[in-house]
Amino acid sequence: MQKNVCDCVIIHEEVVERVRSSMPDSDKLYNLANLYKMFSDNTRLKILSALSCEEMCVCDLAALLNMTVSAISHQLKSLRLANLVKYEKQGKIVYYSLADCHAREIFKMGLEHIME
Repeated sequence: MQKNVCDCVIIHEEVVERVRSSMPDSDKLYNLANLYKMFSDNTRLKILSALSCEEMCVCDLAALLNMTVSAISHQLKSLRLANLVKYEKQGKIVYYSLADCHAREIFKMGLEHIME
């Protein structure tokens, strides 16, 4: 049985340095990991799916997903802190929408990837 590991002691220093110089710094990768965590929860994905169709208030999201307003609000806060959703207050009602085209594209590309 053949293992998928290098069997040599040669390190391709020029390759290592080229890749090292092009990699994002640790803080950026940490933030990217946190962004992807937002997509690891089924409820958050349902919220993102709904908001990719239309701006909605918390009550409507709760009714759509058959969940409590409190549970939806908790997930919206996480999505807001990750800059995936934004809100606009109109009187006593708070409407949520996707923060920008990037949030929509990330969601859309993930769906396209799993449907291949």
